[in-house]
Amino acid sequence: MTTLAFLIFVCAISFLIYGASCLFSPHMQVEFQRYGLAKYRQLTGVLQLLAAIGLLVGLAVPWIGGIAATGLALQMACGVGVRVTIGDPWYMCLPAATYMLLCSWLAVQLL
Repeated sequence: MTTLAFLIFVCAISFLIYGASCLFSPHMQVEFQRYGLAKYRQLTGVLQLLAAIGLLVGLAVPWIGGIAATGLALQMACGVGVRVTIGDPWYMCLPAATYMLLCSWLAVQLL
């Protein structure tokens, strides 16, 4: 397995879990209320699930994975922005920032 394929799998699994969590976890309902984005929780979950699937499809059709990675990078950039806006400490922003960078790198590799 190449490094690229490994990182695609890691990213896809992460977003499958987070997307499902957005849809079904009571904790995420509370978090999205804290973010001031409660009405976007389900949309966020669905988009993350679709993008995770797109990443996996990108193993066979790279441009689809590239589009999915770009969408996730943009979503994570928004996530960093939201966390900064609500005053979360830097270490709480770090996961979104890391995934933003990873998805940006994947997008460049796949497009």
